[in-house]
Amino acid sequence: MSDGELIGSYIVPVHPHTVLAPEQNEGWGRLREAYDDAAQRIKESEADLLIIYSTTWPSIIGHQIIADPNPEWVMVDHDFHELGSIPYSFNIDEKFAHDWNKANEKRGLKSRTVAYHGFPIDVGSVVALKLLNPDNAIPAVIVSSNVYANRAETTVLAKACMDVVKATGRKAIAITAMSLSNRMFTKPIEPKDDRIHSLKDDEWNRKILELLGEGRLEDVGQLSRTIHRQIRVNKVVAFKPMWWLSGMNSNRNNLTGKVLAYEALHGAGGAVVHLDPTPSGTGDIEYDEDDVEYFAGERNVLDGDKKENQDFESLDVESISEEPQKNGPALWDPTESKDSVNSAAAPKPVGAYPHARRVGDLLYLSGVGPRQPGTNAIPGGPIHDADGKPLNYDIKAQTQAVVDNITRILEEAGGTIDDVLDVTSFLVDMDRDFQGYNEVWAQTLGQVGPTRTTLAIRALPTPIAVEMKVIAKASKAE
Repeated sequence: MSDGELIGSYIVPVHPHTVLAPEQNEGWGRLREAYDDAAQRIKESEADLLIIYSTTWPSIIGHQIIADPNPEWVMVDHDFHELGSIPYSFNIDEKFAHDWNKANEKRGLKSRTVAYHGFPIDVGSVVALKLLNPDNAIPAVIVSSNVYANRAETTVLAKACMDVVKATGRKAIAITAMSLSNRMFTKPIEPKDDRIHSLKDDEWNRKILELLGEGRLEDVGQLSRTIHRQIRVNKVVAFKPMWWLSGMNSNRNNLTGKVLAYEALHGAGGAVVHLDPTPSGTGDIEYDEDDVEYFAGERNVLDGDKKENQDFESLDVESISEEPQKNGPALWDPTESKDSVNSAAAPKPVGAYPHARRVGDLLYLSGVGPRQPGTNAIPGGPIHDADGKPLNYDIKAQTQAVVDNITRILEEAGGTIDDVLDVTSFLVDMDRDFQGYNEVWAQTLGQVGPTRTTLAIRALPTPIAVEMKVIAKASKAE
């Protein structure tokens, strides 16, 4: 058997508009046409395997790989369910999935296969396979995006995949289902009003696409940290797939790129891009990361050197400060008791207390700030640096992150944000921040209608500007 190879790569958008409503907006229609163009290119390439890396399938413990040979279900997008449903029945290469899992383990990665009836395929994978492989002629494999994986782990994942591609003689296509910028409208919009939410997002999207059009995939991967600091986008969405795709292409910087379409999808940036392995001569390999062959298992989630902390991925889709907490209190595992409620999706406490406690029909939450789970990063940036020097921060981003953390804790308790009854808010700078905090409140908790008290305080234990103390209705304990 001859050695296998990667014969092409594609970047495609994840939202269901291209499948369910391309006629409702000219931009959505152009993305659909680009999808159809990509499908024809793949068909003509005579590829015999499609490898999907999807940002809408997040995993926590290692990576997961679909190994059900024929997953069948009906997908309804949780954000855009009004557009309708997408029935699917896919042709999955079960053997390749198991071989990739074994190759991951050989390279030190934690992964597992998923093969049981009814396991829901994520929206990005559904959209990509429905449009790129409409008749299921080409077998596929789907891998999750681990929210904690840094660049080293993501690169090794790609190398393990290519081990199997080469060993099995496959002619493979690598596909990343992803958004570019991911700042979406938070309220329903008319299809005709869709646009890229932010001018800065649009500028960075176009810069990314300019580099991809020149085949400079590795440059995009290396720019990820800079871009992340500039636009409100989750690196799980935008850059982890770029790291994986670059690893699949041997971190090359001289591919032949073609941007087939770029349009808005409910405020987010959606693009269809084809990267051909044919050398373009545009750029030399400028890979300046450690060329990791095996993953040792250390992600430096909370400690470790600054560079590795910058690689760590956040869970939030807002603007995240990539600096870990400096000179702040130590983090504690939340305390456990019969009535406590703790969530791995919420940031660790700074003392010995639980995230929440259930008492009768009520749920009492400990003070909730904007810090992000795992990274301890602060959306909108910290209020001061490690030396106490004041920094310019975004109170709206911090307030939204607080509400998001409250939501995660309530969901862990079996409830929702609608269960909130009373909130006490703490602001470290009432004059500066009340207006922005109040605007986010009106768009989120203000829609729920809890009672509220807002207090001005001198400081909080971490460099944050806002914290909330919540009492909510409790669902019945199981």
